Amino acid sequence: MSWQAYMAVGIGSGFGSMLRYGISLASLAALGGYLPWATLLVNVLGSGIIGWVAATASRFPSGKLAHWQPLLMAGFCGGFTTFSLFSLETLHLVQQGLPGLALLYVLISLPLWLLAAWLGERMALSRSPS
Repeated sequence: MSWQAYMAVGIGSGFGSMLRYGISLASLAALGGYLPWATLLVNVLGSGIIGWVAATASRFPSGKLAHWQPLLMAGFCGGFTTFSLFSLETLHLVQQGLPGLALLYVLISLPLWLLAAWLGERMALSRSPS
């Protein structure tokens, strides 16, 4: 892997992390902190984006998107989505005496992430070749 790819991953990660942080602040202000809505949202969006990018890049390996894959997938999506924060938020819900809500959060999150990745992939695969 070239140093340019490492730089692309770092830059993409920075942008993804900053956007996630902004969404977290906006979500907290708009919806409150009862359920970690921001983490759910960014993980669903990120799963859809990564599914779309991966399928598009593999379908058009000589296309521009395939060239930007390190920045977009490992970088942006890696910085934008967060399994570690999801884990911490789930643990905090349990510690706050809300194990049912923690379980609901887990049971809602994983299927939505998988569905979003699948839909992103389907969208990319349904696109006619250009």
